[in-house]
Amino acid sequence: MSDIPLQAAPVSGSALVMISYLEFEKPVATIEAKIAELRSAAGEDGDVDISKELARLEKKSASLLESTYASLTPWQKTQVARHPARPHFRDYVANAFEDFMPLGGDRLYGDDEAIMGGLATIGGRKVVLIGHEKGNDTESRIRHNFGMGKPEGYRKAIRLMELADRFGLPVVTLVDTSGAFPGIEAEERGQAEAIARSTEACLALGVPMVAVIVGEGGSGGAVALASAERVLMFEHAVYSVISPEGCASILWRTAEKAPQAAEAMKMTAQDLLELGVIDRIVAEPVGGAHRDPAAAAASFAQAIGEELDALAGKSADELRALRDARFLAIGENL
Repeated sequence: MSDIPLQAAPVSGSALVMISYLEFEKPVATIEAKIAELRSAAGEDGDVDISKELARLEKKSASLLESTYASLTPWQKTQVARHPARPHFRDYVANAFEDFMPLGGDRLYGDDEAIMGGLATIGGRKVVLIGHEKGNDTESRIRHNFGMGKPEGYRKAIRLMELADRFGLPVVTLVDTSGAFPGIEAEERGQAEAIARSTEACLALGVPMVAVIVGEGGSGGAVALASAERVLMFEHAVYSVISPEGCASILWRTAEKAPQAAEAMKMTAQDLLELGVIDRIVAEPVGGAHRDPAAAAASFAQAIGEELDALAGKSADELRALRDARFLAIGENL
């Protein structure tokens, strides 16, 4: 993250939002800071006409932002996927779903707030919704354990998938985690077994399932909610078996090689679509989903609707066969 402080920046026309700039966004930050200063000056002295200069700077900022995000490296995409303002599960619930009724607990140990779920409606379709929640400030991030699910979270996901199967409801999952929680208490409660059972439950579903990698898709903690017949991924999301820092620490004994590791791991949506690991890329607003969460949610809702329509009417056996085929085909052409 850049050391540039939070600043008011123009987004979607005249609206102002507080943006935390990433290191590679410094040139954009400089221009948008000037725009904010001009707007402030115009408010103090209405006699000065700054409209032409303002329009010039806004056009330059928009062009620079577009060109910057059109050529992001895998490491830069990783930073975007981790942006503190990037929308998470609760944001998509608020902007893309209706009538969300949360359901908690795994009926074995307790409730895990890193993995949330319940009944919801999207585009008039009733679904069972499950996903990781990272939180958006210090308090909520601690409460949601930074999106790192514990065994009770994955067992809750299994319970909700079984509920969906029983009532014939499609399953939609939102994946956004650096990985399952590695703490000793999670191991004591059977973390590996819970992840494996959740993956198994995805593959055994007799109803349509669509998974979307909305931010980070890390390791088995992500696969446990993403073993669907249709796997979608946001344009600047990442999906991998290990973090770039973790990979670099293993291969080069230093996390400073994370950018090189990210390049080698083929973890971006564009690489994974080419490899057949995912099925579709969901477009983000220029500058990333964090700049316009409502627009990102609209793209998400449209993609989900189209995928559920395409899967409607398929039998349980057909859906399971689709899942088997898509996962067995990964790597065939390498």
